[in-house]
Amino acid sequence: MNEVRVGIDVACRAAHQASLADETGRFLWQGWKFRTTTTDLETLWAKIPDDVRVVVVMEPTRNAWVPLAAWLQAKGAVVSVVPPEQSADLRDYYNKHTKTDRLDSKMLARMPMLHPEGLRTVDHLGPAEPLKRAVRHRSSIQKRRTACAMRCDALLELLGPGWLDLFGTISYGKAAVAVLERYANPHALRKLGRSRLTKLLIRSSRGSFREDKADEILAAADETLELWAAGGLDFDELADDIAVEIRLIKLLDAEIAALDDRIEALYEQADPAGIIASAPGIAVTSAAGILGRTGDLNRFASLAGVRAFTGLVPKIDQSGIEDHNKGPTKHGDPGLRQTLFLAAELARKVDPTLAARYHRLYLDQGKHHNSAICTLAAVLITRIAACWRNGQHYELRDIDGRLITVEEGRQICAERYRIDPATRAARRNPTTATRLKRAGRDKKKSQSAPVTSPPQPQPTKAA
Repeated sequence: MNEVRVGIDVACRAAHQASLADETGRFLWQGWKFRTTTTDLETLWAKIPDDVRVVVVMEPTRNAWVPLAAWLQAKGAVVSVVPPEQSADLRDYYNKHTKTDRLDSKMLARMPMLHPEGLRTVDHLGPAEPLKRAVRHRSSIQKRRTACAMRCDALLELLGPGWLDLFGTISYGKAAVAVLERYANPHALRKLGRSRLTKLLIRSSRGSFREDKADEILAAADETLELWAAGGLDFDELADDIAVEIRLIKLLDAEIAALDDRIEALYEQADPAGIIASAPGIAVTSAAGILGRTGDLNRFASLAGVRAFTGLVPKIDQSGIEDHNKGPTKHGDPGLRQTLFLAAELARKVDPTLAARYHRLYLDQGKHHNSAICTLAAVLITRIAACWRNGQHYELRDIDGRLITVEEGRQICAERYRIDPATRAARRNPTTATRLKRAGRDKKKSQSAPVTSPPQPQPTKAA
């Protein structure tokens, strides 16, 4: 069966442009404009010859490509997407000084002939997958909550350094929210009194905070009033600003809780056997984050492809006489790398095989903690992918291959592979960037101190 290639330059608001080429790269037609409507798509499909294999090549332009890909796949076309960087390089090869939509569609139509290994067949519709949207939405809201908490930290610093230690920075649990939303003014706290403040803390923290915490808060309020005894700070205005951030934190916490329930239900549908959640260090939220961002792990040709997708594999710099491995490529989804990094940090405290690898990397090879954890993260996602492809749960084993429980694994890691805090402190050498900054700062000459009297004029030499 003959094959034709349709290159589509996808637009978000304007009309798309398509070009059709045969297997030799000869264009049958080019520059056809259409929009994502059933009428235009039926007209486009009618322009394609019958009884041929149709390959559609496009760039993943925002989310506008998703309905196009879904409609064309339903018609039997093979849809492939190419990274914008690759298509940009080939476009520059065709024309260094001109960029047109017709040129884009022509170049995409010839992509299977020019760079076939750069094509990736669409195996899932990305943003159309509800789990992926929910996971990314939660990550976005979590970042906004962190930003609100950091602004709240900055506002509390105006009251004095002790306020950040009362409830813990960034976290702002229910007790902190209950107090700061209405009583961020030290005068309001003193008026509230020890008894009512204690009842508020017991109710909001479910008994975790009692009279001792109330005493600490009131002591911080007294210290603030003494610090600002001379005036200069409007406590009412500052309390209003803090209350705004606290209300935003409450709202975002409610949205995160609702998303967690939704994500849990979606994850149970996508992974009913709980294979990903069976790995050490991975709870339901983390498992959903991994599965939502990677998609079906069977779609990768190999386990090496899974590692490369995460961006945790090292960059390779090779020439005729040199071969160096640099830092991770950081390609792909940064949220996936963050989830795997945090999971690997927890997993090394439960899985003896990961703990042994971390121990060797950190102590024997002198790797930085973050570098060692990135290596463990790549190993962890490889094992998870292997379990997914085999349809079996993650098995926790000792280094001799013996099956162990989670409690046994945690005990083994704590006894055999514990690193002394003094060793960690001795290994905390300044980074290269810090050393360069210090070296540059040391080279700069400080300006001379100002003199208390004007300089005396010096006599000039006679000509």
